[in-house]
Amino acid sequence: MHAAAPHPQTASAFELVDVHYAYQDIRALNGVSLCIPAGQCIALLGANGSGKSTLLRLLAALCFPERGRLAAFGDDLSDERMQQEVFAYAFRRRVGLVFQSPEVQLFNPSVFDELAFGPLQLGWEKEEILRCVDAMLAQFAIAGLKHRSPHRLSGGEKKRVALASVLITRPDVLLLDEPTAALDPRSQSEVVRFLAGCRGTGRTVVTATHNLDIVAEIADYCFVLQAGRLVAEGTPGDILGNRALLRATHLSHVHIDSTPHP
Repeated sequence: MHAAAPHPQTASAFELVDVHYAYQDIRALNGVSLCIPAGQCIALLGANGSGKSTLLRLLAALCFPERGRLAAFGDDLSDERMQQEVFAYAFRRRVGLVFQSPEVQLFNPSVFDELAFGPLQLGWEKEEILRCVDAMLAQFAIAGLKHRSPHRLSGGEKKRVALASVLITRPDVLLLDEPTAALDPRSQSEVVRFLAGCRGTGRTVVTATHNLDIVAEIADYCFVLQAGRLVAEGTPGDILGNRALLRATHLSHVHIDSTPHP
């Protein structure tokens, strides 16, 4: 029944209310409540182990809260709802996740197959798939890699292929886990330029990162996690200007403050 699909007109992409999640005895999220507005570019900030990757996995419906409420596009998001074919199809069509390590994401024999996989799963027509694959190859400057094995590419090339393989299905929401990690400076700049270009486009982008040097360019709003709790939120200016917060959350060591001080 179509009523089971996420509603496209809601103002919020995601809402979390007192969300808890643990890996066996390790508590990853402990009472997190926040709202991610549709069409905003959000940065999830925190040191390693703060819970931001777990939060991304929840938003991608790869796991579900053990306690608390998680909603996507105004509808409860749960294992039971994702067992409903219509709801799951609509959700997967609207939400795409780019993992921190491209190796986790890339599994097809060629870059072409990697980009075509998502559209094939969604039942697109062959002509539409070919047209969109060519468009994505051009957009990410990877046309020369079309017939290469993804596992033989450089780190930057793999990241671009992973991005293209998610974006080809035109998701409303893009989730990224440490998108600049382990990239050379040129590849980092390309990823940051892409994310900066998403602002104001109507797409919801949630980027988990501890690299504060890119936050002002890619984010409209920030949430700061520490030990599985939401400890602060605000604009990039609010967060980056709060030195005490950055020190307390172990983020200051990765942030270069370029503001002159007397």
